[in-house]
Amino acid sequence: MRSLLTLLIGQTMLWTGCLCLLMASLGSGAPLGGAKKSPNKLLLISFDGFRWDYDRDVDTPNLDAMAADGVKAAYVTPPFITITSPTHFTLLTGKYIENHGVIHNMWFNTSSQEKKPYYMTQFVNEWWDNGSLPIWITAQRQGRKAGSLHFPGTASSYQGERALVTDVEPRFYNYANETAWRENVDKVMGAWFGGQDLDFVSMYFGEPDSTGHKHGPDSPERRAMVRQVDRTVGYIRESARRHGLADRLNVIITADHGMRSVLRDGLVDEIILSKIPGFSFKDLSFHLVDFGPVGMLLPKEGKLETVYNALKGGHPNLHVYKKEEMPSRLRYSNNPRILPLLLIADPGYVINGFATLQFNKGEHGFDNEDMDMKPFFRAVGPSFRRNLEVGPFETVNVYPLMCHLLGIQPEPNDGSLDATRHLLASYEARTPEDHREIMSSVSTGLAAVAGFLVVVFLAVTSHAACQKRKAQKSMQYKMHSEEKEPDTKQTTM
Repeated sequence: MRSLLTLLIGQTMLWTGCLCLLMASLGSGAPLGGAKKSPNKLLLISFDGFRWDYDRDVDTPNLDAMAADGVKAAYVTPPFITITSPTHFTLLTGKYIENHGVIHNMWFNTSSQEKKPYYMTQFVNEWWDNGSLPIWITAQRQGRKAGSLHFPGTASSYQGERALVTDVEPRFYNYANETAWRENVDKVMGAWFGGQDLDFVSMYFGEPDSTGHKHGPDSPERRAMVRQVDRTVGYIRESARRHGLADRLNVIITADHGMRSVLRDGLVDEIILSKIPGFSFKDLSFHLVDFGPVGMLLPKEGKLETVYNALKGGHPNLHVYKKEEMPSRLRYSNNPRILPLLLIADPGYVINGFATLQFNKGEHGFDNEDMDMKPFFRAVGPSFRRNLEVGPFETVNVYPLMCHLLGIQPEPNDGSLDATRHLLASYEARTPEDHREIMSSVSTGLAAVAGFLVVVFLAVTSHAACQKRKAQKSMQYKMHSEEKEPDTKQTTM
C-alpha cells in the first residue's frame, strides 16, 4: 500500500511539473523541444534597390494582391553600409556587417593597391568565406537542399561547401531583361523546386537598382521598372500555382536597400576631397573613395592625425570618424577589414576624390536611418498570416525567420525571431483572449492536481494513523496476554 501511494505521489508531482513547464512555455512564446523539419519550401527574392515607397506612385496590383494574401511591412531597415553585397550577406547570415565581414561591394588590398569591382569580387572566395555561414550551408547540413540564382555570394564556397544548385549571372549581364526574368522564374519553380525537390532557393533581380542609379528614384523610367517588377511578382505566384507549389511554398520578397536622388548640377557645394585645405592624397597609403557617400582611408604611418584634422570640418556635409569613434548604432567599426578613417556624406551627397567622377542621378550607401535607404518587404504562403500590415523591423531578423520556416537551427546571429513571430499564421492562436483561455485551462489543471495532492495527503495521513492504531492495539493485546499467562499455568496445576 505504501509503495502504491508513493508511486501515485511521484506521478502526480511529475504531471504538476509538466503543467508548470507548459504554462511557462505558453507565457514566453518559446517552442517546446528543438526545431522540426518543415514540409514547406521557401523562396527568398531580392529586387535590388526597391525602396519601401516605390508602390505609392505606381499601380502595383500584384504586390497589392500579395499583401492581401499575406504580410506587408511598412518598411525594413538594412544594416549600414547600405550597399549591395554587405546587406545581402546580412540577409543570408543574420549578422550585422561588422560581424560577417563582407564590408564592401569591392574586394581590396591595401598593400598592392588592387581593387576589384562588384562582379569580380563575387569570385574572391576568401572575401565571402570569412567565418560566417550563409543559410544555404546551414540548411544543407541539417538535411535540407538549397539553391541560389544570381544572389550575391552565390559564386563562393563556405568551409568547402556550396549551395547544392547555383546559377551565377554572366559578366555584363542585362539585369533589366524581363524575358530572362521569366525564364529564371520557371527554372526555379520547375527544375529546382520541382525536378530537384529543393527546399530553399534565394533569387536575385538587379532592378530597380540599375534604373534608379541611372535615371534617379523619381524618374518615369524608375516607375516603369517598378511596373515590370510588379508583373514579375504576378508571374512568380502564377508559376508557383502552375507547378503545384502554391500550397507549400512560402515566398519572402524584399531588397537590400533603397535609393536617393543625388544633389549636384550646381545646386550644392559638392564634396571633393582634393579641394579641402590641408588634405593631400600623398598622406595616404590607400583610399577607397569615388564609390558613393562612404569612403575609407588608410593614412601613411604617422599621418593619421594630419589627415583626420584636415578633413574634420573640411566640408559641412562630410563627417569624418576614426574607426573607434564610429557611432555604435551603425555597427560598422569592429572588423579588421575596416580602415582607420571613415568618411560619411549627408544624404544626397557623394564623396569625390580628385574630381567629380560620379554621375549617377540616384545613389545608396547613406546612413541606414535615412528613410530613402529603407527597402520594402512582402511575404506570402501557408506559414504566413493573411492581409496583415506590420510595423518596421531590421533585415537582420529575416534570417532567424527563414530558419524557423525551414525548421532548422540557426547559426549564431544578431537577429531574433521575436521581431517577426507575429507575421506567422501560428501566431494567430496567441491573441490576448487565447492566452487568457490557455492560462485559465492550465490554472484549472494545476488546481485539480493540487486538489488531488490534498486528497492523497489526507489518504496517506489517514492510512498512517490507522496503521499506528493497529500497532498500538496489537501491542496492548500482547502485553495483556503476557500478564495473564502465569495465572493460567497455576490454575492448570
